[in-house]
Amino acid sequence: MPCFFALGALIIPRFTIVYLWFFSNWFVGVFDSLLWPILGFFFAPTTLLWFTFVEQFFAGQWGVFQIAVLVLAILTDISPSTSKKRKSD
Repeated sequence: MPCFFALGALIIPRFTIVYLWFFSNWFVGVFDSLLWPILGFFFAPTTLLWFTFVEQFFAGQWGVFQIAVLVLAILTDISPSTSKKRKSD
C-alpha cells in the first residue's frame, strides 16, 4: 500500500501538467522557450506547477510566502531521489 502512495506522489504532478498543457492556457506566456517546461516535467514537476501558479495568480511577484512554498516544492521534488540506504543486519 505505501508503494501506491509513493507512485501517486510521483505521477499526480505530471498528470496535472499534461492535463493543464492540453486543456487550458496555463503555460501560455509564462516561459520564453519550451525547454524549461519539458525539463520541469521530468525533473521538478511540483516546482514547475508552483512557478506557473505564482506567475498566473500573483502576477510574478515573489514574496516570502511564494519563496517558502517554492522551497517546499523543491524539497518535494528531490525527496524521492534522496533515500537512506539501510545496512544489512
